[in-house]
Amino acid sequence: MNEQFTKQAEEFFNAAKDVRIPENFQAFAEESVAKTRDAYQKVAAATKESVKAFEEVLDTAQAGARTLSEKVLNNAAANAEAAFAAAQAIARARTLPEAARLQADFLQQQLAAASAQTKELFELSAKLTRQTFETFNSAASRSFNSVKAN
Repeated sequence: MNEQFTKQAEEFFNAAKDVRIPENFQAFAEESVAKTRDAYQKVAAATKESVKAFEEVLDTAQAGARTLSEKVLNNAAANAEAAFAAAQAIARARTLPEAARLQADFLQQQLAAASAQTKELFELSAKLTRQTFETFNSAASRSFNSVKAN
């Protein structure tokens, strides 16, 4: 069985070695390969541009998240320090009315601080969101123009 297959294969290849591929078919095949390569290169370039754009948007968003996190941590540290300072002052109070006044002052200061911190965080997050969307729009435009140019 193996010998018969080997013999048939040899006969086929011997007969096929003299067969010529028509020139128009060769030209068509070469043109198809060239067009496919060109299309691939354009898609690859557009993909690279899209990846760069995505990374740029991601970097901007991560930087914004870091900035917000740092602000929240700084606010928490400032609020904790204020609480410890108030607690220490209240602990040193000589009279109950003095302790009550110190407690009321602390609460009033913390309400004002919380309001200012909230406003500041809102403004910062709005600014960072704007920056992220601007980066996204810019990157998307560049990516679209790159695809369009190719």
